[in-house]
Parts: sequence; structure tokens; C-alpha cells
Amino acid sequence: MSFVEYGETIKDGDTAIVFLGHESMFPVKVQHGTVTQTKYGVIRHSTDLIGKKYGSKVTCSKGGWVFILHPTPELWTMNLPHRTQILYSTDISIITMMLELKPGSIVCESGTGSGSLSHALIRTVAPTGHLYTVEFHQQRAEKAREEFREHGVEHLVTVTNQDVCKNGFGVSNIADAVFLDIPSPWEAIGHAKSALKAEGGRICSFSPCIEQVQRTCLTMEEYGFTEINTLEILLRVYNVRTISLQIPDLGKAAEDNSSTGFDSSNPSNQGSLCPNLQQGTVQFKSGVPLREMVGHTGYLTFATKS
Repeated sequence: MSFVEYGETIKDGDTAIVFLGHESMFPVKVQHGTVTQTKYGVIRHSTDLIGKKYGSKVTCSKGGWVFILHPTPELWTMNLPHRTQILYSTDISIITMMLELKPGSIVCESGTGSGSLSHALIRTVAPTGHLYTVEFHQQRAEKAREEFREHGVEHLVTVTNQDVCKNGFGVSNIADAVFLDIPSPWEAIGHAKSALKAEGGRICSFSPCIEQVQRTCLTMEEYGFTEINTLEILLRVYNVRTISLQIPDLGKAAEDNSSTGFDSSNPSNQGSLCPNLQQGTVQFKSGVPLREMVGHTGYLTFATKS
């Protein structure tokens, strides 16, 4: 199993996603002799998982069932253990596009955090690219190394435990892109410029506060970065629902009756008039926004090394 290569069958030691529903799923490490408890009953790894194909429907001990999914960066973002606040798919998608990443790209990242963005970057630059990620916190760096090894991507990433603001990324003039998600990104702009290739490299800084953005932009200008721009991504989800609306009465029936000499004041005609005035309903599918939407996550500042 690897996050960048699809495997047909579930093997001992794999990381799999137990899917109970769109709003209920969780990761599990497959191990011989282990069991996993769900609300539908027990899943026995030896008999229910190992050797089965990814995507299989597995029946639990209480008679309910779940699907076992192959892990992807998108599913991992939704289910990973949070060691820090993470980036979600909305921001990740624009980051990978605006940094112009592709297979073979060299990327520097700080900090690693919970590895949400890291997995997406690795999948994007594979199979010939490489990610150099720096994490200040030693325990988080060690846990990130362990996860990358378990997920079969350790050959595509180098994890370094150091302060990027003081010691940089450990590489010079090779990176196609640099990503910063640290409290004081302006202190690492000089090291980011040194890590980027001679010309045309891209940089992105993620900051939750506009004051951080202002100081970072000023520092980017001092170091000669161009095409500096900041944006914010807001996600608004629409659900497709069946809507019922009343058909409006445009008065056509009344006009037709008057043109044919129909006398509505005649008591004998009241019964025939009422059915024509009854309004029906029509049903159709419509996109309806949720009452609540995801708000501000952070500002993304992009620039180019000239």
C-alpha cells in the first residue's frame, strides 16, 4: 500500500479507511490478529480485511456493514490524527496549482504539522520529485517520519527537525517551490529565496492574520520577489434537493370564461368555476446552499523569485 500507488488487495501493515458513511469514517492500521470496533460490530483484520480487495463491502459482527477504502491524500486529510491545525482540500488545491507543481518538482515546506498538505504535495510531485519538509517540534517531526514510512512514501520526502527561521531548509538553489505555514513567515523569506532555484521559483505563505500578511509582503519586496498577491478561499456547499412550488394563477381560465359568455354569478355555474381556480404544485431539483458555510481559514500569499 502506498499513498501514491494503488494496490488491489489489503495487506498486513496497510493503512486503510473504514467508511461507514460520508460523515463517518476513520483510518485503521491493518494488523494480523487485531480487531476494530465499530457501531455495526467488530471487524476482524485477519479474516475480514487481509487479502480482500480495496473497496470491498465488509459485514461486521452485528450484521451491519462498512466499506474498506484505499487511502488517498484527500481521505487522509479528512481522517488524520490532528497534532496541529491542518490545511483542508479547498486551500490545498489552490496551493498546488498556484505553485505550478507537477511530477518531478522539488518542494520545500515548513512546518510539517500533521502532514495534511505534505501528503498532497508528495502525490503531486511523485514519482521523480521530492519534498523537503521542516518541523520545529521534535515529536511531531518523528511522528511525521513514521507516518511517511508506513504510507510507503518515505523515499519521496525528507523530514528535518530544526528552526527554519534560523537554519533554513538544508538545501540551496534546487527548489521549484517553497511553502511556509509558520507564525512568523517573514523571518524565513531569506532562507526560502536561498532554497529556490536561480530564477522563476514560486513561494506561498499561509497566515491566519492580515497583520502577518502585511509584514510578509513587505519582506518579500525587500528580497526582490515579484508578482506578490494575496487571496482567500471560501467554500460554499450546495445540496441538491427536491423543491415543491405552487403553480401561479395567471388568470387565463377567468379570461377564457368571460370570452365565452360564462356567468360566474350564476349559482349553477359555481361548481364548474372552482376546479379551474385550484392551483397545483410542481416539483423540481434545485441546488440549495447550507445555512452555515466554512468561513475564514487563512490568507494565501504567492510570489515569484525574479
